[in-house]
Amino acid sequence: MTEVFRSGLEAVQKSKVEAGLAIGLSKGQLLRFILLPQAVRISIPAFIGNFIFLLKETSVVSAIAIPELLYTTTDLIATYYKTFEMFIMLAAFYLILILPLSLCLSFFERKLTYGQFGN
Repeated sequence: MTEVFRSGLEAVQKSKVEAGLAIGLSKGQLLRFILLPQAVRISIPAFIGNFIFLLKETSVVSAIAIPELLYTTTDLIATYYKTFEMFIMLAAFYLILILPLSLCLSFFERKLTYGQFGN
């Protein structure tokens, strides 16, 4: 995750940093007013993708007080012998978890990129 923000900071054009220094901004003001806002706008899509990937691949749903879904699904399969139905239910639960998060983060990303040139 930190690589995403580091690459966002490096993606800010050097001419913008030089222009900020030329108008007399200190290093702190340069970071606050020029570097960080642009770096966040650049790195938000990659950060959102990593966050959703982390949620899908590691089943970090225990943080929201839901038992680990795949373990529960395999337990139900062993109990009821209904593999297809249980995996459909698992996919529906993942969809319920990830779709609202994806839509909210997409809305947030559009709000951040609204004022950029070309949008």
